Amino acid sequence: MARIKYYYDTETCKYERIKTTTSDIVLNTLGLLALTLGMAVGIVFLFYNYFESPREMFLKNEVKELEYLYQNLQSEVAKLDKELASMQYRDDNIYRAVLGAEPIDPSVREAGVGGADRYEEIKKKNIVHEDVVLKLYERVDKLKRKVYIESKSQDEIIALAENKEKLFAAIPAIQPVANKELIALASGFGMRIHPVYKVRKMHTGVDFAAPIGTPIYATADGTIDKLEVSFSGYGKVIEIDHGFGYRTRFAHMHGFAVHQGQRVKRGDLIGYVGDTGLSTAPHLHYEVFVNGVLVNPIHYFFNDLNAADYAKIIELASVENQSLGM
Repeated sequence: MARIKYYYDTETCKYERIKTTTSDIVLNTLGLLALTLGMAVGIVFLFYNYFESPREMFLKNEVKELEYLYQNLQSEVAKLDKELASMQYRDDNIYRAVLGAEPIDPSVREAGVGGADRYEEIKKKNIVHEDVVLKLYERVDKLKRKVYIESKSQDEIIALAENKEKLFAAIPAIQPVANKELIALASGFGMRIHPVYKVRKMHTGVDFAAPIGTPIYATADGTIDKLEVSFSGYGKVIEIDHGFGYRTRFAHMHGFAVHQGQRVKRGDLIGYVGDTGLSTAPHLHYEVFVNGVLVNPIHYFFNDLNAADYAKIIELASVENQSLGM
């Protein structure tokens, strides 16, 4: 039961009953509602600014989980990339070096993948963290490309290893002249004084001083690919194709003991030391090619020399003197 309220009327000097009108009730109600609504808005404002809703908490936890998984994937990709780099290093610097194969061009491994529209399907999905996802896709694609190239390289190495016996037989691994005294190496590979023009020129092989008629031997298995006679230049010359990118040239010879197209083994007699062509004394000019590039032949004299003799021949070859021919 509502309490009855009174007020003191100074004119009548009596307490009069307060009468509540309908407008007062309406105004009071509206005021109460306004106060309640204001408090509700304030509470909602505070809640949304200082407290997380269950949906927000769920989404934040989901984002954290995705970030954790992404970082793990990035870490795994980095580990795989590092392990693959180690495999590539062994491939280029050990296996291929031992088997005499050229290392793979780094630009081939590091080349980009795909075209401009490779990731178009992903972009169409309007993923929130599109840049992060695309970056991971690119890293994975590059890794897949490297793995593919390395697998092909391993196939090549396996094929080379299976033919290693033939490969080792094709490496020019002995001296072409029976050399009991190392002083027979008269001139080495590199810049030397030309015997005729008396200027420094590139000497593309090594010269073995020996009497005319001294036997010359094949330094590796192969096929007589060139047998030529000239009154200048190299004079009488033989070239042997050993396969696997190896080739040897024997110049200024006196005579031949083989014919064009003949198969020879390492140590087979192929001819005799002479003084033909552009030559100033009896000697053998000997050259080694690897994949078409002339290299220093003394690096291949390892089958018939001990460590001391090899060191001595390196010393003799390094002396810059006059060559005996071209």
